[in-house]
Amino acid sequence: MSDVERTYNVLFLCHRNSARSIIGEALLNSLPHIPLRGFSAGSEPGERIHPLAAELLTSMHIPTHDLYPKHWDVFARDGAAPMDLVFSVCDKTLGQTCPNWPGHPVTGHWGIEDPSQVDGDATMRRQAFRNALHAMRTRIQLLANLPIASLDRMSLQSEVDAIGRLEAGNPVGTET
Repeated sequence: MSDVERTYNVLFLCHRNSARSIIGEALLNSLPHIPLRGFSAGSEPGERIHPLAAELLTSMHIPTHDLYPKHWDVFARDGAAPMDLVFSVCDKTLGQTCPNWPGHPVTGHWGIEDPSQVDGDATMRRQAFRNALHAMRTRIQLLANLPIASLDRMSLQSEVDAIGRLEAGNPVGTET
């Protein structure tokens, strides 16, 4: 299989692997006709997907039945599928020592505010999850539009770093 035809594995990391990283995995895998496959994991995975993350994904007709929090060591074991891209989506994982990933992936930080930490009424909490989903979707769409197969490693690293600097809702080139 040539690089043009291959599928690239993308791992989203978050401390509990119950909201943002799960949303990233589900969103990426819901996009048709792209050569990217999403996975997610955490350093201290929760017991289940956050109910508001599951509710939001379900409302968008994105399947959640195969999603569950898992420890990131699952993806560092011998025989694990090599990851091509690994993104931390929370500041807690950014500061932790990650395993050595098979495949020596390009890594990046796509920091997204933790919606599960928002205080307030149900409407405010649901809006926080929608905001996180919007930020993740924007970044995933930019990633999906990259000509990954034709980029060298340094160029790909530069592109994923630029995507990570985006603020939700800001177009490319207006990062803050």
